[in-house]
Amino acid sequence: MTPPNRFLWNYHQTVNPDDVTETPPLPRLEDKTLRVIPLGGLGEIGKNMMIYEYGDDIVIVDCGQNFPDEEMMGVDLVVPDISYLVERKERVRGILLTHGHEDHIGALPYILPDLPVPVYGTDFTLRLVREKLEEYNLTDKTDFQWVRFRQPFSLGCFEVTYIHVTHSIVCSASIALKTPIGTVVHSGDYKIDPNPADGEPFDFYSFSRLGEEGVLALMNDSTNVDSPGVSATEKSIEGNLARICDEAPRAVIAATFSSSIHRLQNLIDAAMATGRNVFVTGFNLERNLRLAREMGYIEAPDSLFKPLRDYSDHPPRKALILTTGSQGEPLSALSRMALDIHKQIKLKEGDTVLLSARMIPGNERAIFRLINHFARHNIRVIDERKAQIHVSGHGYSGEIAQMIDMVDPRFLVPVHGEARHLIAHRDLGIRMGIPPEDIPILQNGDVLEITTEAAKIKGRLDVSRVLVDGKSVGEVGEVVLRDRQRLGSDGMIVVFMTIDRSTDTIAAGPEILSRGFYYMDEHEELAEQLRQIVLDVVSECDPETREDASVVKEEVRTALRRFLRKEFERFPMVLPVIMEI
Repeated sequence: MTPPNRFLWNYHQTVNPDDVTETPPLPRLEDKTLRVIPLGGLGEIGKNMMIYEYGDDIVIVDCGQNFPDEEMMGVDLVVPDISYLVERKERVRGILLTHGHEDHIGALPYILPDLPVPVYGTDFTLRLVREKLEEYNLTDKTDFQWVRFRQPFSLGCFEVTYIHVTHSIVCSASIALKTPIGTVVHSGDYKIDPNPADGEPFDFYSFSRLGEEGVLALMNDSTNVDSPGVSATEKSIEGNLARICDEAPRAVIAATFSSSIHRLQNLIDAAMATGRNVFVTGFNLERNLRLAREMGYIEAPDSLFKPLRDYSDHPPRKALILTTGSQGEPLSALSRMALDIHKQIKLKEGDTVLLSARMIPGNERAIFRLINHFARHNIRVIDERKAQIHVSGHGYSGEIAQMIDMVDPRFLVPVHGEARHLIAHRDLGIRMGIPPEDIPILQNGDVLEITTEAAKIKGRLDVSRVLVDGKSVGEVGEVVLRDRQRLGSDGMIVVFMTIDRSTDTIAAGPEILSRGFYYMDEHEELAEQLRQIVLDVVSECDPETREDASVVKEEVRTALRRFLRKEFERFPMVLPVIMEI
């Protein structure tokens, strides 16, 4: 397929130096040394971003986002801290994308304005990125560079080659970076599927050839290293999906990740085999399905798909609904169905819900809450615990070992995983005969320097979490998070009073307002205690102190905190408000 015309970068955004977090200076990179710095994806699942630096050239692999954990109240996304790159942006030759999952491309809208560099990727990956960037008015300002598998190209001193791997999204790639001191293989996400759904095979030849030529380092996916054996092929679930669709007495609602193109094809095939029409709900799912059909990665006749507005008049026994929300996301289409607030789709007793996706750790509570909603209405739910309707897109330990064996690296660097995954990956490498000192374990921000003789951690960057909260990027920091956590756990107390500046005495108040701590109308004695503490504090301030409202506020805040900690062992936020007349 001929790629679309490239868009040339014609936009430059000035970065205010005051807004850039200073990073500790690193020593000058020595000759014949490759510097590798993970900005995300190490010690965590998600937010993948890796820096490769040699001489005056820097290339970046992936630019992903992560979803916030429960402690990040109100935060929408977490993206990598690119301070190190912004300070050296004239040396950055481009961003290389391995595939189109959000944990590998999702940070681009927040990174590109400050780091306007070319973006490289395969055809489907860049189509997804273009659609995403259109929402941020960045499409026409970005230099997209389409690449083809096995066709090398140069970025500064790096020679880059994309190698096809099998994964849960089409056009996935590993990347071989040839440097002046040797080749580094960045695996990306992969499994070794002997029977891929789209017929595009894992490229054993390219990896084996690299192994024969000699590989300096393998940066290898660790996600499923603690699963023994090999993962099941995507085709292995075709029969189960078709059987469930055939046996279901009413509508089948299938929830999966919107980027799982092979799974979508399997579900569509099941619908065609059992005489069901397909209804699609969910913005990202509709977009990805449209792109995959336009590019030939999903094959289905137009007549198979029906608009959502026709669902209420369609025989339920002849309907398959493709939807998002397999992780119990509150605003997803599936959650709205569970709460019976979806505009077009109303589920009824006898309908069947398929959760055809892995239950991501941390999402269990939301998913089980979703299942309970359906259970109350006698709607059957089938997940991977009840039937084989999902297979992983990441290789198990047997496939990871096979990759190591093919590539035969001088150094093995486990990536893409939490600490337990990285350690298990190192143990696997040791069992395969790689010396422990040749398997460095990194954390985000570690500076790994690789020569032909050694791979050593030579420093560390202070990489913080950059939080996206609505339109705010990086403005919500640890202090704000702590305040939100305190408000969520202990509530707040607001003290209102008016000070007469002619006499420096309290003219009105103090009035005590509580939210999330105690309902003061029902605890008048406590309210009176707090008022008396405030009165005592103000009366004990000398005249000069009372002239400075900020000092009075701090004295009041300190006294109330001390009292509340002693009496209740709780730490509500205390907010004094002083009006002056």
